[in-house]
Amino acid sequence: MEASPSAMLKILLPKTPFILKTALAHTLSLSETSSKWDLRTELYIKVMRSMLGPDTKPTPISKAQRLTTKDPGIKGKMWISKFSSPVDATDEDVQDVRRLVLEAVDAMCTTDEQRNSYDKPPSRPLEAEWTGYRAKASDSDPEPPNLTEKDKYNKLVGETTTKVTTLYFHGGAMYLLDPVTYRNLTSRIAKETGGRVFSVRYRLAPQNPFPAALLDAFTAYLCLLYPPPGSQHDAIPAEQIIFGGDSAGGMLCTALLQLLLQIRRSSSSSPPTVTWYGKTVPIPLPGGLALISPWLDVTRSLPSIESLAKYDYLPPPSHAQHTRFPPCSAWPTNPPRADLYCEGAMLLHPLVSPLMARDWRGSPPVFFSLGEEMLRDEDAVLARRLDSQGVKVVWREFEAMPHVFAVMLDGTPVAEKHHEEFGAFCKGVLAVGGGGGGSDGVVFKAKKLKTENVLVKDVTRLTDEEVDELCRKGMEDIIKKPGDAAAEARPML
Repeated sequence: MEASPSAMLKILLPKTPFILKTALAHTLSLSETSSKWDLRTELYIKVMRSMLGPDTKPTPISKAQRLTTKDPGIKGKMWISKFSSPVDATDEDVQDVRRLVLEAVDAMCTTDEQRNSYDKPPSRPLEAEWTGYRAKASDSDPEPPNLTEKDKYNKLVGETTTKVTTLYFHGGAMYLLDPVTYRNLTSRIAKETGGRVFSVRYRLAPQNPFPAALLDAFTAYLCLLYPPPGSQHDAIPAEQIIFGGDSAGGMLCTALLQLLLQIRRSSSSSPPTVTWYGKTVPIPLPGGLALISPWLDVTRSLPSIESLAKYDYLPPPSHAQHTRFPPCSAWPTNPPRADLYCEGAMLLHPLVSPLMARDWRGSPPVFFSLGEEMLRDEDAVLARRLDSQGVKVVWREFEAMPHVFAVMLDGTPVAEKHHEEFGAFCKGVLAVGGGGGGSDGVVFKAKKLKTENVLVKDVTRLTDEEVDELCRKGMEDIIKKPGDAAAEARPML
């Protein structure tokens, strides 16, 4: 998520005329968004839109993965302690976890075609990073030398002020990025929550399609609840764990929650149990979910994908037709498949596109932070659905802001307000034991951040039936598309 000054100069130099034109239009109030954005926001979004648009040649997936998973090093106001579980693919201690995931996937399939349309991944050792806030360090201070991972973890925990543990899943359209490129964000989350962050290196598509990442996410949750031998940490109570994620990471958060709910629905015991390292242990629900611009519909089918593109940097499907990834070792697959993350038949599976899941009863409180962005409709539909089933929803919408704006516009007042709201939710869940109270909706108006209270039940007029029909058509279009449909969704970070 960072780039060197020389790399940024190489990217931006050819854009100089475009940047000057954009700045002039904004200054003279000739831009349709000048009343909503400051100059920095206008420049950033429009330059990003230009870089991600149809006139820019796509990067081969394998190259993009190398670029976006490169370790930038550790410095500044962060503690990082690297975690690796001793899980082996043949280890009987973890095979029950895999069984539960595959049984849930099968149970939520609606056709035999779906049941025969996904790979059954092996278990694998889990890798993650513990992240904490290092308050007394300067931005340039290097990581202290000669410390073991356990030493670093103890330093990290020593600076926490709350019991909040955020189980974090990074964005990247399920095929890009890594915990190493998310350290600035996860350390900021640690600062705002007063707690610690467990940032997971889940398996990336297309090499590891659904449900590999979901299996990793479930394994990560169990690692927090019941630490494997040799772990730095002690067992963490479920009520102190918040699932957090942005974009595709938000999708993984909601898929993991739906997996846990499905396991509960299908279990003969209450709570359900799993065999983990030789012990039968319960599978509780977490304390809450904190979602940042979650991507919930892999088919990208709801109206805001096109209608709110004016406030976003992501190109809508209509602007990315006929785009193809250059062939590489990762893509296209052999045999070819319609989507980077899954086979075409699985696009509307509830654990692939959580928007398709109807039953969320019993869920813990859920926080949404999003812009007036292309993903707004799918987020609003899920928020209303949760609220209608008695789940506490905290809805924070920021007028005219783009996808994952708090990361892209770090340091701006609107980003600071997001971080404040995110931290307040996480601390509030622990403070009152389950969140307390009913749903709460607020829209922050552009520039001055004046607030407007909204009812979560009224954040969208789309019905479930309309959503189902739009997504079904979107799936059919992807499956029958003659070009590379996956490339149209490549910027969904």
